[in-house]
Amino acid sequence: MKIAAPTRTTLCNEVKLMLAELPFDGASVLELGCGKAEKTRTLAGTGRVKEVLALEVDDIQHARNLLITDLPQVRFRRGGAEAIPADDASFDIVLMFKSLHHVPMEHMDRALTEIARVLKPGGLAWISEPVYAGDFNEILRLFHDEKLVREAAFAAVCKAVDDGRLALEKQLFFDTRSHFDDFEQFDARMIRVTHTDHRLSPELYGAVREKFMAHMTPDGATFLNPQRVDLLRKPA
Repeated sequence: MKIAAPTRTTLCNEVKLMLAELPFDGASVLELGCGKAEKTRTLAGTGRVKEVLALEVDDIQHARNLLITDLPQVRFRRGGAEAIPADDASFDIVLMFKSLHHVPMEHMDRALTEIARVLKPGGLAWISEPVYAGDFNEILRLFHDEKLVREAAFAAVCKAVDDGRLALEKQLFFDTRSHFDDFEQFDARMIRVTHTDHRLSPELYGAVREKFMAHMTPDGATFLNPQRVDLLRKPA
């Protein structure tokens, strides 16, 4: 298994890639760390899935998700990957979009055990993680350096594969695109978030703004961000 593949630079939409790769027809799906439920809505809107359980640990965002009333096949619950509120062998597919590295490091191994527990035999887990590289990462790491937690997340996946809890189906490497109209939009989406308390000194805030503005054009700032998906299967 590889944590990164620097020579692979295919640009794609991860949701479209996921919809093409995974057998969603009639599936029971668990999404861990659903955030604003944007991907949840897209998945439910395909009409392919039987049901989705969408978990979120951020109390503020979870409260907002509970106000969603137009997704009848989706259940929103508060919960994290290290303690999934579901029975054994409940799901055909587990999705985890860039959130394994947000699980406390001491609980990452438990999270992979829980994913294996709730998957049906032969079920699939789509574990996507950002690769620690690229211009966007160089900005983010000024105030939120995730190098250690991303490495720990990858190590937890490797351990789960090595000890047989889950089997590696394939790894996918690609770039995704992030666009910001201006620094104010970056500030709102990346600094003033509800799931993490970023407290930047005026000096650090200025340094982040300066590094971001170096990428500004008349059309805004666009970044290509390397990603990795570890597609795992629960042994039958």
